[in-house]
Amino acid sequence: MFALFEKRESKTENKIKMDKSIKELWEKMSLRFQSHPWHGVNIGENAPNEVMSFIEMTPSDTVKYEVDKDSGFMMVDRPQKFSNIMPALYGFVPQTYCAEEVAEYCMEKTGRDGIVGDSDPLDICVLSERDINQGNILVPAIPIGGFRMIDGGEADDKIVAILKGDNVYGQWNDISECPEALIQRLKHYFLTYKNVPGDGKKVEVEITHTYGKAEAIEVIKRSYSDYKRHFGIIDETVITY
Repeated sequence: MFALFEKRESKTENKIKMDKSIKELWEKMSLRFQSHPWHGVNIGENAPNEVMSFIEMTPSDTVKYEVDKDSGFMMVDRPQKFSNIMPALYGFVPQTYCAEEVAEYCMEKTGRDGIVGDSDPLDICVLSERDINQGNILVPAIPIGGFRMIDGGEADDKIVAILKGDNVYGQWNDISECPEALIQRLKHYFLTYKNVPGDGKKVEVEITHTYGKAEAIEVIKRSYSDYKRHFGIIDETVITY
């Protein structure tokens, strides 16, 4: 019996050593190679109250950029054909995914059925009084609310946040404190940027609710849970053998 106990103890010690070695290897690789902005960047130590945001577009961009999901490189999605300009920094929250839990919350809040997640990372708009004209950057942000957007039957929430430490917007704790004109400008962009004047096509996009900080936090939690279910978290992976 003692031999069996020692064997189990030895196996546990070997597993701990293996996990430690894998963690050390992962840390060294992160120093040599650029992390994938969706999968390799941490959501943030203080998430969901404060999240890291990867910015794809700025208000000065006349081309719609987005991250290529396979490679992690920035790519041109399409030129902005008309005068719609994103009125804030725009990107996504790393290690999030809009799937079952996000869709379930959307159906709960709207009273509708048949809604699915859009299978993308959670979108985020970051407000700042500073002119930031460089995309492809990481920005720490504090969520204050969001838009419950449904695009073609898919939950496509847009989190609204402020740049951490911003001298002007930093005083806002909830989206209800934002000027109504700013909120309308953001909503107008999302409701119209896919429209092509004169083509007669109806784009099935709607914003059912503008919600506050508490619901934004819940959406972030659910998107993180969806991500872990579909992709896992490397830092939390335990090797079994």
